[in-house]
Amino acid sequence: MTQDIKFDETVTKRIQDRWKDGDRLLLTFEDGVGPYSQHAMIHMQTQFTINIIGPEASLDTYDATIDSNLGKVYVKAYGMEGMDDHLVVRFHPQYDTMSLSGDSGDIDTNVGFIDFTDPNGIKENPAR
Repeated sequence: MTQDIKFDETVTKRIQDRWKDGDRLLLTFEDGVGPYSQHAMIHMQTQFTINIIGPEASLDTYDATIDSNLGKVYVKAYGMEGMDDHLVVRFHPQYDTMSLSGDSGDIDTNVGFIDFTDPNGIKENPAR
């Protein structure tokens, strides 16, 4: 199981700009399983999204947490198997994208961001 994840300064600000007391943060492995996964890897590539959900939203399938510089991040334990112990999410201004990497290199170079507390949250997801 992954031990920690660090969000860089720009990603941290993007999350905090939308954050409300009680919200929870997810790192979603996009495999079509669970209430926040958008598709079942139809492109045959590893894909992740960062999600904000409200305090009453379901955590169905999110059965583990990892520590981060923003607090607990909920994950699907099986989606994190084999991942590096130390993960980083970085913003890349040239392409207006975020990437997820670990000690061994890039995992997803186009991480999505969906605020499920916002009615337009899915529509504003530039990665998908």
